[in-house]
Amino acid sequence: MTTLATTGRVQVLGAPGDRHEEVLTPEALDFIARLDAAFTARRFDLLTERRRRSALLRGGTPLDFSRATKPIRSDPDWRVARPAPGLTDRRVEITGPPQRSMAVNALNSGAQVWMADFEDATSPTWENIVRGQLTLVDAIDRRIDFTTTSGKEYRLTDRPATIMVRPRGWHLTEKHLVIDERPVPAALVDFGLYFFHCARRQIDAGSGPYFYLPKLENRYEARLWNDVFLLAQDLLDIPRGTIRATVLIETITAAFEMEEILYELREHSAGLNAGRWDYLFSLIKNFAHRPDFVLPDRATVTMTAPFLRAYTELLVRTCHKRGAHAIGGMAAQIPGGGPEAQEAALAKVRLDKEREAEDGFDGSWVAHPGLVPVCRSVFDEVLGGRPHQLERTRDDVHVTAEELVAVRRTAGRPTPEGVRDNIAVTLRYYDAWLNGQGAVALNGLMEDAATAEIARVQIWQWLKHRTVDRSTVERVFEEELATLGATYPWARLDQVRDLFERTALAKELPAFFTTEAYARHLVGRPAVQA
Repeated sequence: MTTLATTGRVQVLGAPGDRHEEVLTPEALDFIARLDAAFTARRFDLLTERRRRSALLRGGTPLDFSRATKPIRSDPDWRVARPAPGLTDRRVEITGPPQRSMAVNALNSGAQVWMADFEDATSPTWENIVRGQLTLVDAIDRRIDFTTTSGKEYRLTDRPATIMVRPRGWHLTEKHLVIDERPVPAALVDFGLYFFHCARRQIDAGSGPYFYLPKLENRYEARLWNDVFLLAQDLLDIPRGTIRATVLIETITAAFEMEEILYELREHSAGLNAGRWDYLFSLIKNFAHRPDFVLPDRATVTMTAPFLRAYTELLVRTCHKRGAHAIGGMAAQIPGGGPEAQEAALAKVRLDKEREAEDGFDGSWVAHPGLVPVCRSVFDEVLGGRPHQLERTRDDVHVTAEELVAVRRTAGRPTPEGVRDNIAVTLRYYDAWLNGQGAVALNGLMEDAATAEIARVQIWQWLKHRTVDRSTVERVFEEELATLGATYPWARLDQVRDLFERTALAKELPAFFTTEAYARHLVGRPAVQA
């Protein structure tokens, strides 16, 4: 890496790119430096606490609702902020990386919200990160129209979706931006650049700076984000409460603190989302050492499993009790593959969205524009002319701590097909991610990092408890690696091998493959765009 610019104590590392100077201004970098100075030490302490609590769970400490915060849960009077402009009706939300063509398609899709994802759907090459910020500026300024070299036109419609941004999680750093030779927390980079450049733009456009917050594990991490919001608004002279943020409940520990998380963010809260694939990953990861938490093939663990039903029903009840939107999980199907295959895919999506709408969710996620109509039609049928169903408080729902972790009631054992699928998907996703792609079409689904995380921790868990034989896993691994190389001659097989061995076959289970892959293989590499 070479030094691109220095502003005060801030160094931007990496090769210069087209229009990078529009994002990496001295003022924007100084803004990030001020956020870093205020919050990096707290972030470090919270990550230390994550590791401590993870060790306790591995040792058998049970999860339960906190006695210390019972007064918050028992207080019937507090509510979150009223919905901000553009966030009252959220019946369909589409997600994807802030890549120019995908952004235009998402904004034009007919969904109410587009979540621009710097996290699981983005491989964090420096070019991807800076280019993503430029995409957002151009979209807000309506300068995003373009024509490809093949003549295909991308033009923004008059009524695009409301933009929400998902920054990277607290556990990640941005090694292309350093202060005193220390990388800046990636969450502050993604949030800071967008907020600095786009908050005023969004307010002037009648919207606002809206966010999705990933991977939170407890109320203290939500409090940290709330304090980031307060300082950021003060620094730019923006009224407090202008920011809105939806928290993804995608860790098992956060599921026990949903009300507390809403409480910490209440003046900035836009509700909660059922980040179900990362939630499943978190549950497996935290209890992977325990034989009573071994799950069967991931394809068979559906949202009708009792422990997942408990999680989603508790989420709806919690949100509506506090006047907050409850947003459902991802539908990742890619329409196509012939009439019968497409009909089957859409039928599966419809069934999933019908369950969510009937349970009380106010909207849901899709990964492809082709799924917007079916998701919209389902919620239209339930909502009618209403923008949401916050009045459904779900007082009939009573979820216990035991029900949230009742995994042993999920019957079944891993099959040879499930083992092979997990290995194949992990290897293919790793290769794509290392080549700069975070949203990848695999087996008719638009997958992101959460899929690879679930797949690789299941392999580790099955090996740990000898549910599958190690020699079988190693044989299938070699076969699928060879298939990857034969299918994609440019595949980075040595790096994929190294990454899989470190994250799925090692003695200890790494918390995230992304931290391992970023540090060893990705820093300083330019993106390879599809």
